[in-house]
Amino acid sequence: MKSLNNVEPETTVIVKEITGGLDTKQHLDELGVQEGVELTVVATEPVHVHGGPISLSIRDQELIIARGWADKIYVELGGDVIPLLRLEAGDKGTVQSIEGGKDFTDFLAELGITDGSELTFLRHVPDHTIVFMAGDERTEIRMGEGQASKLIMVTDGKSVQANYIKDGETATVKQIIGGTHLVDKFDQIGLKPGAKLTLLKKDAPAPSPARGTYVLARIEDQLITIGHGLSEKMLVE
Repeated sequence: MKSLNNVEPETTVIVKEITGGLDTKQHLDELGVQEGVELTVVATEPVHVHGGPISLSIRDQELIIARGWADKIYVELGGDVIPLLRLEAGDKGTVQSIEGGKDFTDFLAELGITDGSELTFLRHVPDHTIVFMAGDERTEIRMGEGQASKLIMVTDGKSVQANYIKDGETATVKQIIGGTHLVDKFDQIGLKPGAKLTLLKKDAPAPSPARGTYVLARIEDQLITIGHGLSEKMLVE
C-alpha cells in the first residue's frame, strides 16, 4: 500500500485504509471517500492549499459552505467548467451543475445556491473550533466552521449561519441544513430547532503551510479535489 499523493495520474486504485482521527474520516466522507471505494487519479498538482470551509458572496450576501459541499458544485469560469473548490479569491463564476442528488440540491438552495447562481469566491475560512454554551448554561458544544455553516440561527430577528454569531451573543436554532445523519448527530447534543446557544469563543486552528499538493480524482462520474494532508492519510493499492 502507498499514500494517495504518491499515485501517478491515470491510475485506478482502491482505498484500503484511512489513517488519522474521526475528523479526517468525516472530511473524506463528505467527498464520498470511504475505505473500499475505487477511484482514479486524474492529476496531482502543486498549488496553494485549498483547504477549509469556503466563504462566498451571492447577491451581496456572504455565506460559508463546507469544503465537501463545495467540491460537488461546478461553476463556469472563463469558458471552463471546474469544481468550485478550485477557484481563487476574487474569482466570479456561475453555477453550472450540482452533484449529489435532490436532497443535496435542496440543502444548497436553502443557502441561496442554485443552478445559474452567480457567486464570488472570497476566501478559505480558517477552520476554527467554535465553542458555544447551550441554553442550560452548563454544556459546552464544539463544532468546526463547516458544521456551523449547516446550522441556521435567528438573532435580532435575522436568520444567519452559526458562523456569524458574535462573541457573547445568544441566538436560537432555526433550522439544520443536512441529512438525517447530521440532524441525528446534532439532536444527540441537544441541538434542535428552538435550542438557544451563546458563542463563547473560537479556538484558532493549527497553522497550515502556504503551499501544498492537491489530488484531482474521479469516483465513478464525479470529480473531487483532495488536499495534500488528506491524501497522505489515504492508503491505497
